[in-house]
Amino acid sequence: MYESIGAVVAFGYWYLFEMGRLMTELIAANAKSGAGASEIQIGGTALTLFYFHPVTWLLLGMFFEGAVRLCSAAFAGNVVGSLPLVIVERAAFWMRYARKARVIGKNAKSFAGAVRERARIAMAKEVADQVESSGTGTDEVVEIRASRRKDEWIAPRVVRMGEGYYRLEKNWVGGGERPFCYRLRRLEAGVPGRNVILYERE
Repeated sequence: MYESIGAVVAFGYWYLFEMGRLMTELIAANAKSGAGASEIQIGGTALTLFYFHPVTWLLLGMFFEGAVRLCSAAFAGNVVGSLPLVIVERAAFWMRYARKARVIGKNAKSFAGAVRERARIAMAKEVADQVESSGTGTDEVVEIRASRRKDEWIAPRVVRMGEGYYRLEKNWVGGGERPFCYRLRRLEAGVPGRNVILYERE
């Protein structure tokens, strides 16, 4: 109700201000150009320009919006928000929904990857790891391919193989009967500890 009444009052003040300004400008332009337009023609032109002004449309929209909100509250018991606030709320809702959708999609992708991995493990037989070494000394790099995932092997964990210590640099999932791949680089020195993974070459 307040919105509609406020729009009517504002529309009245706006009409007096804008129509007075338009009439003054059009009368001056008519006198300067010598077109000889009548007062009715000038008034009709000013009224047309007034109704096409964005502020006029805004005030009319506020009046009808207030009327719709009033009828909704009075007859349906439903409180409808103002259009600008509704737009802001909907935009915030869809932004939150988009973020949740991305999180759900990421979780679904992770779940699907875990299911595929379990299916691959279930269908593949367990075989001995394949260990390949290249380089010597501190430049030695070892790649281990396994048929089962090594859960504790997360970079940059340290792995002890025999008397040597290696740092896990990278792990990835490939193909074949040994899809789980691990790359390690030899360290100059190392000491036993709880965080060191012990690995025996087969």
